Amino acid sequence: MKLNAAPLGLAAFALTTFVLSLANLGIIEGSVAVALAFFYGGMAQFVAGMWSFKAENNFAGTAFSSYGAFWLAFGLIELTAAMNIFTFTPEEIGAMLIAWGIFTFYMWIPSLKIGKVLSLVFLTLWLTFFALGFASWLGYSHKIGGAIGLICALLAWYVSAAELINEFYGERLPL
Repeated sequence: MKLNAAPLGLAAFALTTFVLSLANLGIIEGSVAVALAFFYGGMAQFVAGMWSFKAENNFAGTAFSSYGAFWLAFGLIELTAAMNIFTFTPEEIGAMLIAWGIFTFYMWIPSLKIGKVLSLVFLTLWLTFFALGFASWLGYSHKIGGAIGLICALLAWYVSAAELINEFYGERLPL
């Protein structure tokens, strides 16, 4: 069996994004997203990236390692802010999110060659980053970014599940 870290990386991304998106929508408080950011969205996804590089998949390696690092940074930002160690202005957070949107936009381009649903994950992710970034920068609600992020999470879960189901059952769920 070939090493495929994508189901793990996508599941870690999806679950953490889902929970944070619920917080951005105001449905939950969101503190639990910090723990997820460190361990599932961060560490598990980063490890999936390293395994993807080992399997000679540069796209997955770059994506999972980068977004794993994003979640680790997010967790650190939230933790240090809660402990009053560092304070971050909305403009700083907005600039960081927009920068992640730029990275995600150019990751979206090669995703178009990999699969339709995966390209929708990257499309909704760069839209999420830009929506949240501009909301932070301009002082608007994060609800639009939260809604797009929720769609992104559901799409990522689908790709993760389809990869596993297709591997074990030989069925070809569309990707």
